[in-house]
Amino acid sequence: MLNPIQVLCSDITTLSLEPEPFASYTEADIISTVEFNHTGELLATGDKGGRVVIFQREPESKSEPFSQGEYNVYSTFQSHEPEFDYLKSLEIEEKINKIRWLPQQNAAHFLLSTNDKTIKLWKVSERDKRPEGYNLKDEEGRIKDMSTVTSLQVPVLMPMDLMVEVSPRRVFANAHTYHVNSISVNSDYETYMSADDLRINLWHLDITDRSFNIVDIKPTNMEDLTEVITAAEFHPHHCNLFVYSSSKGTLRLCDMREAALCDKHSKLFEEPEDPSARSFFSEIISSVSDVKFSHSGRYLLTRDYLTAKVWDLNMESKPLETYQVGDSRPHVKIYKTSQWISPLRLSCCGQ
Repeated sequence: MLNPIQVLCSDITTLSLEPEPFASYTEADIISTVEFNHTGELLATGDKGGRVVIFQREPESKSEPFSQGEYNVYSTFQSHEPEFDYLKSLEIEEKINKIRWLPQQNAAHFLLSTNDKTIKLWKVSERDKRPEGYNLKDEEGRIKDMSTVTSLQVPVLMPMDLMVEVSPRRVFANAHTYHVNSISVNSDYETYMSADDLRINLWHLDITDRSFNIVDIKPTNMEDLTEVITAAEFHPHHCNLFVYSSSKGTLRLCDMREAALCDKHSKLFEEPEDPSARSFFSEIISSVSDVKFSHSGRYLLTRDYLTAKVWDLNMESKPLETYQVGDSRPHVKIYKTSQWISPLRLSCCGQ
């Protein structure tokens, strides 16, 4: 059983599934991404081996009133396999880069997972009943001889042990030249976007063979390239707004109503740099690794190498708050957890 604070740690073994953490783990067991669903009842983790492990929060019991925050394994499945691009002689890793839950519309859950190139939509459902009493099939599912059917009966549903089924519903591929670093589901629940180093594509959840390019920062001459896209996120309420961050530490808010290709941003959030504090590592530590909207959509939370910053959408000149979460050491320790994590891989959570 795990405390939810502990599962926010990247680069650790798969949620300490072994009795002795780190005693016997491989590179494939290292967690690469984590994501709660909208209610917080389910937590999905992806690892470098292409696996997705879903944890479910335990209900609070009278005998153990403080056990509600504990998560147990709900389902495990293989999301991606290693591939090889023969045209480019490029090996595609199976590592899960991002997981995003879709808002729940019925009893089933849906989530998106992606590696460097391919995005997949998965359906997670429960089954605790099985049909019995078929007219044309026997108990083993084989078709009966029609001549032996002398009467008709109404099939019934009989209870069975709970079974969690995970099935692939869509595969979105062949749209990114560079490595996919983020995906975000739109508030219209019909579209989502995927971002790589230089482009952002808009997808419809029901259409897998084509996408629409909405951001392209690739220069004509690659030698003129000065920054790359590091993360992208849709506004939680306005389906036309999205934000993306760059390796220079800037945030660009774009409105899809202004133009089909959002090369020109509506707002640019950038903190003025102190020339006296500039060093060789300034650009490295200022690179934004993740960005999230608050639940209200009024604020932005960003994470770079050493700080977490809160931005107001109405104030572009500087952040409202800056929290120091690290120092010059290569690793930092986060409050309320005993696990050491790499600050470059920590995902920001919306407030």
